[in-house]
Amino acid sequence: MKVYEIRLKVFLLRDIPLNEAQSKIISFLDLGFFFDEKLSEYHKQKSYKGYSVGLFWPIENDKLYKKECIYTITVRTIVPELVKYFTDVCVHTETAFMKGLVADVKIIPKKHIESLHLLTPAVIKDSRGYWRQYMSAEEYENRIKVNLLKQWNYFEGEKLDEDFNLFYMIEFYNKKPISVEYKNIKLLGDKFKIYISDDLRAQNLAYMAIGTGILENTSRGFGSANYRWL
Repeated sequence: MKVYEIRLKVFLLRDIPLNEAQSKIISFLDLGFFFDEKLSEYHKQKSYKGYSVGLFWPIENDKLYKKECIYTITVRTIVPELVKYFTDVCVHTETAFMKGLVADVKIIPKKHIESLHLLTPAVIKDSRGYWRQYMSAEEYENRIKVNLLKQWNYFEGEKLDEDFNLFYMIEFYNKKPISVEYKNIKLLGDKFKIYISDDLRAQNLAYMAIGTGILENTSRGFGSANYRWL
């Protein structure tokens, strides 16, 4: 498995406030999928997509991304076929809010990972609402591990022995749930940092998570994770 990082530069055609940035980025990245039948089918599948999406960089302190300025969107993926899409198709994509310019790609080296920290909130989609209303911290931590194990099984075709610790500590950055607008609703999520154990299986899952994100809706901009090597 390799984690590819695509840094896509875009030119904004309109101002975009922070609370709308995620949905505008996803709409932009989604557009090109529908021009290719194979990619369109892949996009429509109700399965793990194998990529994660960050917000605009650089960050604007006034929470407004400016018209006629250039920003970078970082996309990471473990699916080689998607690299060509994000580098070749998205640079020619244009919406009412932004247009693609150029993209570069690199492979993130596989080194010993000390920790992962979230750049965008991780979410759990559940009819019962925000996880703290019905789930213990231990159950939440296990949900993180189970989700990554399922992704590994899906992409690698290998069922791992689950008897290991993925991480030994979690630090939440937020005291209250973080609200993110998505499809005219608000999803509640969290930003946190997890310290990865030395177990080889944990290290493999953490490396994958750099590309696929953590928990759910990662191809929609949630759960994008950055890393720190030991």
